[in-house]
Amino acid sequence: MGHRRALSIVAHTLLFALSWAMAFLLAYNFKQFNHWVRPYFLPLLPLAVLVKVTVFVAMGSHRARWRYVSLRDVFTVARASWLSFFVMFFIYYALQNMHRLGLAAKPFAGEGFPDVVFMLDFAGTIALVCGARFAVRLYNEEVRAVAETGAPHLLLLGAGNAAENAVREILRLPTLRYRPVGFLDDDPAKIGSRIHGFDVLGPIADVQKICAEYEVDELLIAMPSATRAQMRKVVEACQGTGLRFKTLPAMEDLIAGRATVSEIRNVDINDLLGRAPVKLDQQEIGRSIANRVVLVTGAGGSIGSEMCRQIARFQPQRLVLVEQAEQHLFEVGRELERSFPGLQFLPYIADITDKRRVEYVFDRERPSVVYHAAAHKHVPMMEHNPGEAIKNNIHGTRVVADAACRFGCEMFVLISTDKAVNPTSVMGCSKRIAEMYIQGLNGRSDTKFVTVRFGNVLGSSGSVIPIFRDQIARGGPVTVTHPDMVRYFMTIPEASQLVLQAAAMSRGGTIFVLDMGEPVKIVDLAREMITLSGLRPDEDIKIEFTGVRPGEKLYEELMIEGEGVSRTQHPKIGIWQSKPVNFESLRASIDEIISRADTLSRDEIRAWMKEIVPEYRLNGSPEGPPAPIPSVAEVKAANGAAV
Repeated sequence: MGHRRALSIVAHTLLFALSWAMAFLLAYNFKQFNHWVRPYFLPLLPLAVLVKVTVFVAMGSHRARWRYVSLRDVFTVARASWLSFFVMFFIYYALQNMHRLGLAAKPFAGEGFPDVVFMLDFAGTIALVCGARFAVRLYNEEVRAVAETGAPHLLLLGAGNAAENAVREILRLPTLRYRPVGFLDDDPAKIGSRIHGFDVLGPIADVQKICAEYEVDELLIAMPSATRAQMRKVVEACQGTGLRFKTLPAMEDLIAGRATVSEIRNVDINDLLGRAPVKLDQQEIGRSIANRVVLVTGAGGSIGSEMCRQIARFQPQRLVLVEQAEQHLFEVGRELERSFPGLQFLPYIADITDKRRVEYVFDRERPSVVYHAAAHKHVPMMEHNPGEAIKNNIHGTRVVADAACRFGCEMFVLISTDKAVNPTSVMGCSKRIAEMYIQGLNGRSDTKFVTVRFGNVLGSSGSVIPIFRDQIARGGPVTVTHPDMVRYFMTIPEASQLVLQAAAMSRGGTIFVLDMGEPVKIVDLAREMITLSGLRPDEDIKIEFTGVRPGEKLYEELMIEGEGVSRTQHPKIGIWQSKPVNFESLRASIDEIISRADTLSRDEIRAWMKEIVPEYRLNGSPEGPPAPIPSVAEVKAANGAAV
């Protein structure tokens, strides 16, 4: 650093001397050297250089990195030059006046010094210093090594502040990673203008034509303030280009310097389906978590692990992680240890259906709040293994909920699903029975029991997005069950945050429903993911329809407005008005179905579940057309039970 600053001072000294010489050459029209070199130029040169070096160093201009010169640096140079001009002018006339008063000898040998030299030197100093700096910047931007991966031709979609920042940063990179070819923007006032030497070539609708004409390799969506709907519209316009998409961090982060072009990333499906950040009542959530022992079941899963991350932000006294899968528990533990070094957390490998093990954990840790995320969630898998849905989703929930009652938990939160609404699947019905059980428990102890329902979350294990991503990577085809299949989507962090908010709002016995936004057609999602991968739907990657799987609906029924749903103070959370059930009868039915979970057939289990959940709609077996479903009486008779 010291050597670089010393070199900068030397370079400035040479430039100041050259500027002083140029000022005299221009003042005397490059003639009459004997009139100015010895009389004025040489005597005043040390003074001129010393004054300017002193002023520039005092203003810190010598510390500027020349390769990053900007308008701000130009203004700094101009201010320093202007101050140097006044200092020089003052010293010159002070010496002249002292001579006239007889206080000093004549400062110069010649007569008639041209005052215009000072103005020419002022302008020359700015021109030479700024010119030298811009030359260094230009050299670094134009004469650079190309990155090992090459420098693809980049077309920017958008011509606003973010795009300008992006190009500026691209030009500053020490190695050439991208070659910008221009911009596209829908603002007619911008079309035809130039930014950093690159043209705004036309509207975004012309993207395919421009890509072919300029041999574009990649597209950069430089519109960080665009809504999700606008982003989807841009992606739809780019279908058929066969190019990969990239995007920028938020514009305020770029302008504030919190992010740079090095953070350019691939456009993810979250950018199209994700929503604005959730507004949370931090104080209300903090009161329900801070300095309390919080237990999370299914802590290694997609939702459970995110719940742990969100809970950790509110400084619980201790976070207890319960998970059956050893590796998942190990991974989330390592992440928490790294991200929250002050957090005390305890990992327990435990099966929620193991009553003795669950009670041991509760007895030892005495949690105040329980978030129950552990569950079997895959609809087709549970259709083929209904007994496991009974044991894990119903019996496991009952074991954990009963332990919460027994060991004095303040609150128990069940994370449920939209598939519990008028269920058509074993999985959805098992979650509805779990909801009914914990609702029945509410008021029978000091524990508050709460249920929170939401739909699909982006990127969770086993969800459609990682499946599509894998199918695209293998070259297709991408399989969609039905052209009219519709789902709601929410990001994992958003869902987890709203669960915390709903739990903090609850007084017990409530089923909360989260606002999942607008439904998305799965086939449209598949096309967008293929496009984002730089491929063309139905050309490079085929889309095949495989038929609705057992237990699936064409659309899920999840609304926070309408009949049976009331609003809360939070715009994204509603309350589902459920009907009370006979708890003792429910418990007896649950006892019986759990005791026979490993012996009853799929159809027998489904018949029993329908007796508990009358709205359960049986929609056929996985082997083919709907099979006749025996009644519960027939099931009991066949198994030697009393009717």
